[in-house]
Amino acid sequence: MSRWIDLEKKYYMPVTRRQPIVLVKGRGARVWDEEGKEYLDFVAGWAVNSLGHCHPVVVEAVEKQVSTLVLASNQFYTLPQLELAQFLAENSCLDRVFFQNSGAEANEGAVKLARKYGKVHLGGAYKIITALNSFHGRTLTMVSATGQPHYQEPFTPLTPGFVHVPFNDVEAIKEATDGETCAIMLEPVQGEGGVIIPASDYLQKVRQWCDEKGLLLILDEVQTGMGRLGTLFGYQHFNVEPDVMTLGKGLGGGIAIGAFLAKERCVALQPSDHGTTFGGNPVACAAALAVSRYIVGKDIPSHVARLGEYLKGRLELLRARYEIIREVRGLGLLLAVEFWENISGELVSACNSEGLLVNPVRPNAIRLMPPLTLTPEEVDEAVRRLDRALGKVLKEEGQKAVPQPG
Repeated sequence: MSRWIDLEKKYYMPVTRRQPIVLVKGRGARVWDEEGKEYLDFVAGWAVNSLGHCHPVVVEAVEKQVSTLVLASNQFYTLPQLELAQFLAENSCLDRVFFQNSGAEANEGAVKLARKYGKVHLGGAYKIITALNSFHGRTLTMVSATGQPHYQEPFTPLTPGFVHVPFNDVEAIKEATDGETCAIMLEPVQGEGGVIIPASDYLQKVRQWCDEKGLLLILDEVQTGMGRLGTLFGYQHFNVEPDVMTLGKGLGGGIAIGAFLAKERCVALQPSDHGTTFGGNPVACAAALAVSRYIVGKDIPSHVARLGEYLKGRLELLRARYEIIREVRGLGLLLAVEFWENISGELVSACNSEGLLVNPVRPNAIRLMPPLTLTPEEVDEAVRRLDRALGKVLKEEGQKAVPQPG
């Protein structure tokens, strides 16, 4: 066993389930371990490495900024922060931006904004409706917002004020709304929940309900934003506009950053209501600005939409061969393959052996979230590796693949 794995066991808090791979280098959609083995990375830092590993525009932006100004507190103006704020506002339906260090922090900020809005405009309303099976982050309050009990039970009592209802059920939202409700917070697509896609008009109906009741609609786009679904932001795919949107993950192309954005009329926060030491620092903002300009300038969302359909089609061909595959679902380059049996653990290990990194998002499902710059050739290669891994798992379990036509 690697000495690095031994060091992790000795010194690191035992909170992470890691694959037994020590990665030391990455380029594009590929990474290499300490022994020189190459892998196609379809985890991409949990949808973080939007342009792949060490993309030249990210490297150049970071190197330039690190040699210029690394950190100045938000007591002062810094250029990359304001340039990025302008770029995001001008390319979205939102008006104001605040930068954080992560998606979880961005969601915390959005919740603070919503509660302040409720205090100022809704008679002190503070409750926020979220969805079962959602995922909004690992801080205590975001664990409380997340609609998955297994994340919550070890940390009770939770932060009060969150009401969980079934996803894709507008009537459940209406029934849960009362005089203390100030906002509804949803992911356009539930990523960590298993890549669950709502009905095409679900978010539009939620938007209508928010308008009717004067509530804020918060869309958690930490995973779905920045081109991941084949549109720059997920809300564009569903033809709806949020009042507040959160970003993270792919925004920095591998550099840690988060943001929450809001429409002008919703910005109830005042000086000293919120703050951050590292959030919006010049290095992170320079990286995110370079990533954002590249995604928009190169029309990466259109590439993602086309390539996502191609990848989905290739996975559907696997489903035709393997009876154990129950469903292939997803949008853009956020996809899941669900199985009739709980084989994710064994399959991920087999994929590792074949040189493909995937995420066991559920015991019976794997999630694919490769870099947005993926090529058709890399799709073909990844599907071949997944095919071989499935064959190994089924052989060990005594199952057979459906014979290929012809």
